[in-house]
This record gives sequence, C-alpha cells and structure tokens, in this order.
Amino acid sequence: MNSVTDIWENVLRQLRGTLSETTISTWFDELKIVDIRGGVCYLHCASDFKRGYLESLFLNNIRAALHDLFSTDFEIKILDDAGLLEFQGGAAPKKQSERFTYAEFTFETFVVGPSNKLAHAASMAVAEHPAQNYNPLLIYGDSGLGKTHLLYAIANVIRGNDPAAKIVYIKGDDFINEFVELIRAGRGSEFRAKYREADLLLVDDVQFVAGKEQVQNEFFHTFNTLYESGRQIVLTSDRPPSEMTLLDDRLRTRFEWGLLADVTPPDFETRLAIVKNKAALLGMDLPDKIAVMIAQKVTANVRQLEGTVNKVLAYKELLDKETDEATVNRAMQDILKGSNEYIPTPEAILSYVSRYYQLEESVVKGPQRARDAVAARQIAMYLIRTMTNLSQDNIGKLFNRDHSTVIHSIAQVEQKMKKDPTFAETVKELKSNITSRH
Repeated sequence: MNSVTDIWENVLRQLRGTLSETTISTWFDELKIVDIRGGVCYLHCASDFKRGYLESLFLNNIRAALHDLFSTDFEIKILDDAGLLEFQGGAAPKKQSERFTYAEFTFETFVVGPSNKLAHAASMAVAEHPAQNYNPLLIYGDSGLGKTHLLYAIANVIRGNDPAAKIVYIKGDDFINEFVELIRAGRGSEFRAKYREADLLLVDDVQFVAGKEQVQNEFFHTFNTLYESGRQIVLTSDRPPSEMTLLDDRLRTRFEWGLLADVTPPDFETRLAIVKNKAALLGMDLPDKIAVMIAQKVTANVRQLEGTVNKVLAYKELLDKETDEATVNRAMQDILKGSNEYIPTPEAILSYVSRYYQLEESVVKGPQRARDAVAARQIAMYLIRTMTNLSQDNIGKLFNRDHSTVIHSIAQVEQKMKKDPTFAETVKELKSNITSRH
C-alpha cells in the first residue's frame, strides 16, 4: 500500500466482508480519506446527514478494518467541509455557511465545447449575477458530463464575491433522507430553516424528489420561499422536467420558469482538451499520442476520461509503469469495464424501492401484508428480475420466499402495468432513478 488511497481501498474491501453492499453504497459513497498521521485517520464527508450516521454507526467497523491492516489502533475523525479546509491549512469559514473546498471545480478548469456551451455560459451568468436572469437554472444530462462541476463552480464564484453568503448543496436522495429523519424526530423547523434561509440552493439529481408527495410539497414551499425572496436556485437532473413523469405539475412548472440547459457527451476535440487539461492539473507530462488514444477510445463521459488519466498517473507513480500504450489500455480496461450497461445489485434495488415507499428493508422482505409493503415487495422483485441476472430462485431466497411467489409477484406487476398507465410510469421512473445512481 503506497498511498492513503490504497489504504482506504483496502479498508473498504475489509468492510465489504462485514457490511452489505447496500450499506457501503448508501453511507460510504461520499466518505473520502484525507490523511493518516499521528495515529489518527482523517476522513471527509460533505453531507452532514451522512456524516452523523457514519459517526454513530460505523466508526467501530472502520477502526477494526484499520486494525486488521496495521495491527494497531487508530482514532477516526470525520471532517466536514469547514474541518477539511482548516486541516489543509486554510482559514476556518463562518459556521453558518456551507464551504466549498473543491478547488479543482472552477470555471477555469471546466473544458467548454459544443456539448456544454449553453450550460457553461448560463452557469457563469448565474454565478456573477445570481437571481437576476436564470432562476431557477436546471442543467440536465447523463451522469458524468460535468453537471456537478458547474454547481461547484457557481458556488465558488458566489463565495468569492460574497464570503458571507449562505450556500446549501444537497443531493436529491439526501434531501429525501434528511427530510424523513428530521420530520420523524420532530425537527421540521430546523430542516426548513436550513433550506429556506439559503442565499444559494444547489440540488444535484433533483429527479429523486419526484413521486414523493410529502417531499415534493416541502420542496415546492422551499422553492417558492427562495424564489419570491430573490435568491438563486440551481438544479441538476438526468432528464428534463417534461420527462419526470411522477413530478408534481406545480414543481414541473417552476423548474421550467428559468432556463433549461442540457449537457451531452463531448465530441473528440472536447474530449482531447479534457484529457490534456486533467493531465496538466495533475502535473503529468502526457504525450500527445497517448492523449489522442484516450480521447478516441473513451467516449461516454467526462468522468471516465478523467478517471483514465488518474489511473495512468497511479500506474506511473505507484507501480512505476511507463506511460505507454499498454499502460493506457490497461487503465481504460479498468475504467470501462462494465460501463456500457450499468447493472445494479439486487441489494441496491431493494434499498431504493424501500426508501421510495418509506419502509424498512426488513418490512419489504418480511411477511407483512399491508398494501404498501406488498406493492414494494412485488415491484422490487420485478425490478431485480428485469435489471439483474439473478434467478427467480435466488430472488426468492433474498426475500425468504420460494420461486413461485416471485413468479406470481412479477406477473402481478406486469399485468398492472398493462392496465394502469400511472402505475407503469411509476415503475419506469423507479427503474430510471436506480440506473441514474451509478
């Protein structure tokens, strides 16, 4: 293990032996290692909601995994954005503001091409003159095309122009989780204050709020409060509002009030510029021949392009490999493996359907015959069968049932989809949201 990143990969590998893949993907996706020094493992998680759960539920698991690797005990500290900035030597920000510390996510490091020119120009306009022209701004497109980069770039400019600005960033599914948990805890006023007092609200993957009546109602009132008080809202989604079939009409109308800007996969010239830009940011001398090779073969999205360059650099620094065609082919093979078709795990599907119906997974898998539990169970079985390679027998085992029950559940869903267009759209929306999470 030559770097803290390698150590963290080994920790995650250890954790997968004791925690489910659903737990790992749900709670550890935003947890990154910062450093290990003085017997302390420093981690970073930007989400207050997830950080709280990690600290209350999983610190012992992380300590145990580190002990297995090094045969010594470590203290674990999970930093928020403010703590990370302070750890890295910056000034601590004002407590009431969300701090964006991802310096690489700026307009200067965003490579502009025909596929993202409108989204980039609109983002710059919003950053310089918030709530004046494009409010809300909704940027839509497939995963990995730079939508989140633009959100952070907007935040960085606004923060630079007004250090006291209250900026709130949240992912759509985290908004749902936070809303449910705080309402259950009787802390609804705290939730509303956080979002309705923001000067800039950034919501990534807003499509996840569609189909959840209470969440949509809360988001509707939050949107109105911010809009009417002249504060900026920026949203991203994997599709335009017109294709969010379960979205409340009131929200759809409001999402379309401002500007809709799409981002599409970059052309060759833009891909080549992205590769060269990423290499330069990493201080890497990447031969033109190799840059062209990457740009020609990695065509799906920006994330894969940058991931390939990162992988090439890792091979060079950690494994002392030459930056040649063989190394690049190996890096691309790793990055592109399975990328043509995302296949979610059965656990991921079960987790998302359970959260959609606001039920515990144990209820969906259990014997309960309540209407919501039965509906969630049957839809989960149907989606697992149609979206994965799991057999009916193994699906039955996942739900503690025999394969005949699985067959019946799938048939029930298929029949209802044929008869009930609204139900069919619900299933379609669930499938789309699960796919967009990768």
